[in-house]
Formats: sequence, structure tokens, C-alpha cells
Amino acid sequence: RSDFKRTKFVIYDQQPQYEGAKLPSSRCRRWFASKQINPLVSTGIVDTGEVSYEYNLLKSRGPRRIHCSVQCPATDGTMLDPEEANQPSTPLVLYNKLPRWHEHLQCWCLNFHGRVLVASVKNFQLIAPAGTREPWGVQDDETAILQFGKIEDDVFTMDYRQPLSAFQAFAICLTSFGSKLACE
Repeated sequence: RSDFKRTKFVIYDQQPQYEGAKLPSSRCRRWFASKQINPLVSTGIVDTGEVSYEYNLLKSRGPRRIHCSVQCPATDGTMLDPEEANQPSTPLVLYNKLPRWHEHLQCWCLNFHGRVLVASVKNFQLIAPAGTREPWGVQDDETAILQFGKIEDDVFTMDYRQPLSAFQAFAICLTSFGSKLACE
């Protein structure tokens, strides 16, 4: 979901509250449209992150800025237990790696290690702040957590790594397709 200006996006997910929820006996299970419904496992809409694009009102020639804040799943891939689920966790904050101006090409460039072939305003790399210590290790300022870029007309590539889930990475990449007049 985005705001009117399409500069701020909220990522929602629908998931069970926790892994330890008990499944009912087979006679309590119902089938609806070929999906199994479990009445004892509650689901709800969960806010899993936010993506915002900074204004560029002067239309200056330069890259747009992206800030992202996401709730990361547990490192072992499980959901939190009920006691931990009620406590707020610290979100992972990501921001786009700023490209360097290439004098010979006269354009802004990022090193995608051969994964991105076409220059586009939609190309980006998200990194964590330098020195961030998280369960997956110490983060340096050169390692991209998520990179997204154009390889052909209407063909893009997405590379992500832990701690992002595939769902979160894909949702973040989709925000780059919103028309953000104030940011371009």
C-alpha cells in the first residue's frame, strides 16, 4: 500500500501468529476452494516493512534515495513463540548504495557484478549501515542485501540475501515501479 504521492510504501503480509499453534484433529479441518482452513490458527495482516523515497523537488540530476525498514524473520526460518511475538523487535534499516559518477561514461554507476545490463532509474542496491552487527554477522558497506536491476526491456533481476525473505525482497522491488513524480 502506498501514500498518494507514491513516495512511501507499507509492506503487509498475512501469516499465522506463531509456529507453535496446534493443529486441530482431522475431523475439525475444512476444505474450501482446495485450501485447507485451520480454525485454530489465527491469521492477520502484519506490517512487515516500509519503503520510502526521498523528494527531489528541484529535479536535480542524480540518483533517487531509498530508505527501507523491515521486520526480519528468525534466523532459523521459524516464527516467534507467543511471548516473543507480543514484544516489538528492532527492524532492519536499509538504504540505497549511492552510485559513483563515471567521468568517461557521463552517468551514475553501481557495480552489479555483471548481473545488470541496462541503465535504468529503477536499478538499486540496498545495504545496511556500515558496522551493523546482526545475527547474520558484521555488515560492511560494500555488501548488498538486495540488488535489483534491468537486464532487457521489461526484464529485471533481483538478488537478495539473509536476513530478507523472498517475499520482502520482491515487495521492495515492486515499489520501484510506482510512478514517483517528485523523486525522479
